[in-house]
Amino acid sequence: MKVVVIAVGKAKAPFAEPGAHYLKLLRRHQPVEVIEVRDELNVEGRIPKRAHVIALDRAGKALASPAWAAWLQERRIDARDLCFLIGGSRGLPPEVVGLADERISLGPQTMAHQLARVVLLEQLFRATKILAGEPYHH
Repeated sequence: MKVVVIAVGKAKAPFAEPGAHYLKLLRRHQPVEVIEVRDELNVEGRIPKRAHVIALDRAGKALASPAWAAWLQERRIDARDLCFLIGGSRGLPPEVVGLADERISLGPQTMAHQLARVVLLEQLFRATKILAGEPYHH
């Protein structure tokens, strides 16, 4: 199973460095590709065929770290690639959210879209550590 993150916009300081850090850590446990697109119009054409598509959306379901691990384990059993969609500064338009199989929230607060990428990578890394039986911080 491969994880693809399609993010609107290019990672910039101060978010580029922590994003690269978590991506490097995560790749030890899980194949991950980050695709940066210029705008929301370019998202649909980059979604891998037959992938399970997840839109990051404030109205989606929120997961604590152990729930992220359980969710990831279920997706591994499904044996489909995962594709996360992260919008730009205005989020994802309804037509892009409509492409998703499900929506996940990183919390009710408003956060910079580039920070959302870092948080997603960190949560995926934490979930892989939990599934590997390795220590993680609660």
